[in-house]
Amino acid sequence: MQPFPISVSDDVLDDLRARLTRTRFTTPSASAWGAGVDPGYLASLVDYWANDFDWRAAEARLNEYPQFVDRGQHFVHLRRDPTRPPVLLAHGWPSSFVEMLPLADLLDVDVVIPSLPGFLFSELVDGPLTRAAIAEAFHVLMTETLGYDRYFAFGGDIGGAASTWLATMHPNEVAGLHLIHGAFPADFDASPITPDEQAFLDAEAAYDEGDEGYSSIMGTRPDTIAAALVDSPAGLAAWIVDKYRDWSDCGGDVESRFDRDALCTILTLYWATGSIGTSFRQYLDFPHNAKRPTVTVPTAVTLSCEPGMRGFPRSIVERAVTDLRHYSEPGRGGHFLAFEEPQLAADELGAFMRSVG
Repeated sequence: MQPFPISVSDDVLDDLRARLTRTRFTTPSASAWGAGVDPGYLASLVDYWANDFDWRAAEARLNEYPQFVDRGQHFVHLRRDPTRPPVLLAHGWPSSFVEMLPLADLLDVDVVIPSLPGFLFSELVDGPLTRAAIAEAFHVLMTETLGYDRYFAFGGDIGGAASTWLATMHPNEVAGLHLIHGAFPADFDASPITPDEQAFLDAEAAYDEGDEGYSSIMGTRPDTIAAALVDSPAGLAAWIVDKYRDWSDCGGDVESRFDRDALCTILTLYWATGSIGTSFRQYLDFPHNAKRPTVTVPTAVTLSCEPGMRGFPRSIVERAVTDLRHYSEPGRGGHFLAFEEPQLAADELGAFMRSVG
């Protein structure tokens, strides 16, 4: 386990600015944001990234958090209270450990924030990057590297799915599971699908028709799109910011939830590490995922407010878990809930951990 200060070289930053200043922008295909990222907005963000964003200040802020690397796994480790179980905060895509820092600041227990395998400074695991493989990497980090006997897990998206696998693979060590995206059962065979469940599944399928293009290409031709994104910072920005706008609770104004410095910090991390392509690996490897067993550890859900979760029925979670201790729909905070509503997330997570003990 080695301390890991982030340090991006001047050469990388100079090359980044040069590429940004030479960006060519596409002609809009529809009204603003009607066919993806609005070219006008992208041009404004690229100009800010090239000329006004202070990476060194952002880098210094990130390095205020103690970071380490062990066996190729990058993580933040905040020591607060050794008498209570810690919590692992697991991000998703297209995110990073940065998403969890505002939440971590508000918690009074030890906090561990890993970068997912293949994301930023974390290496890929051996073999297919399944949710179970990510979970096992996290468990090794928590138990072997850091020596915790018992811990909580919190997350959404890929991180939430991996945390759910953690709870099924290591129920004696996982004290509780807190999700922002409701867990799905392995199948719906136990009882007939209810009208509310069918309505949600139909709405989800309809939403995916207009949203799943990104995942289709990342799951079938990841190296093709990665070749463009790893070479063009403006393209990288478009690919990532598109999802920050669509999936957050921002009402169409992405900067109402994420200021430009936050966006440029995340973009610079992806750019400097060249990890956008490896962040796609879990999409390509998705068919290798097995059916996940039922979750038996205490579970809480704070449902995110985003298009893909609209109308999500509690009964789906109740099919997937046997000990649902808390379920809430606060109606605010989207796919990046810990970043968008850190106080809400801290209140809900803190109350859940205290109730479990």
